Amino acid sequence: MSLVYNEEQQQLDDSAREFLAARSPVAEQRRIRDEQVVQAFDQALWQQMLEFGWGGIALPEAYGGLEFGFQGFAPVFEQIGRNLAAAPLVSSVVLCGSLINLLGNEAQRAELLPGLIDGTQRLALATQGQDRFRPEHLDVAVTENSQGFVLEGQDLWVIDANQANALLVAGRLPSGDTGLFLVPADTQGLTIEPLHLLDSRNHARVSLSHVQVSAAARIGSGDAQPQLECALDRAALCVAAELLGATHVMFEMTIEYLKTRTQFGAPIGSFQALQHRAAWMLVDLELARSALMAGFEALNDEACSVATRQQLVSLAKWKVGEAAHKISREAVQMHGGIGVTDEYDLGLYLKRSRVAQVLFGDSDFHCERYGKIAQQLSAETH
Repeated sequence: MSLVYNEEQQQLDDSAREFLAARSPVAEQRRIRDEQVVQAFDQALWQQMLEFGWGGIALPEAYGGLEFGFQGFAPVFEQIGRNLAAAPLVSSVVLCGSLINLLGNEAQRAELLPGLIDGTQRLALATQGQDRFRPEHLDVAVTENSQGFVLEGQDLWVIDANQANALLVAGRLPSGDTGLFLVPADTQGLTIEPLHLLDSRNHARVSLSHVQVSAAARIGSGDAQPQLECALDRAALCVAAELLGATHVMFEMTIEYLKTRTQFGAPIGSFQALQHRAAWMLVDLELARSALMAGFEALNDEACSVATRQQLVSLAKWKVGEAAHKISREAVQMHGGIGVTDEYDLGLYLKRSRVAQVLFGDSDFHCERYGKIAQQLSAETH
């Protein structure tokens, strides 16, 4: 396993760093929040991201993608986290793009993927309510009738649903299988209400009341649960990469503050107790990075088993989440009261990191999943 980016990843990292620093500084996220932009991101910035090719990083060339592989998302999302850049890249491309590519037939892929890659279409994935993240549990019930399918589900927490063109809705069929359905945003019975969370991003509460869709609205056939869990794992790693980038900035801000803040006539960074705490923060950052790199490598390895992939994804999301919790807490304590004020950028990073920590499974969920898989693998070998 490599602990550094390869040449192609480094090129993506350099271009993303330069582009986002110029076009999406932290002040831009503050502006979007203060102006209460409904979609919670800048449409022009999103279009420029797609023109850079970010929408097609892991999608097939046949539909306009780059077919680079999911490792290409690691540096991009790290830079997104460093700049707190808001964009529907996880929801529309990583989640919905993955599911359509994995599940859809040739006609569905040809119809939907080019629009996701160039931005003419934006989708969001609806699967679960606002309780604990559970990929195997779906809050949408599906019944079949002469016109196609009827979807019923209440209070789903969906990221980037506001002003999306359509939703991909995962529901439980009477057979027990998981089905995936494309539901346009203006479908009768579909309600999308903005949900205001700590990070001021695009979150919505979605309800489906007797939503009728045609048989053609179903993406693929058969049980979609394995593909759904694969797409959620991909999203979890991308959010972990974003969280790592944000955490790295909180660490850098803290180190700079330790160098410039003086007490008793000396920089507080000269105090040995604070030096020890800073050193442990750096250790946590590097351990989190190594876990994240292993997770992305597993996503790209076709020979990697599902159990191994899930373990490495859970390890990465858990470790990055734990590092973010520790470093953000240390950053606030070392900054003192200024660390939680709205005027200081550290407060914005803290708010985004708290939401990112729970997206697609918090530390408790991933720690538990890792342990269960380890027990299963151990039982199989004895």
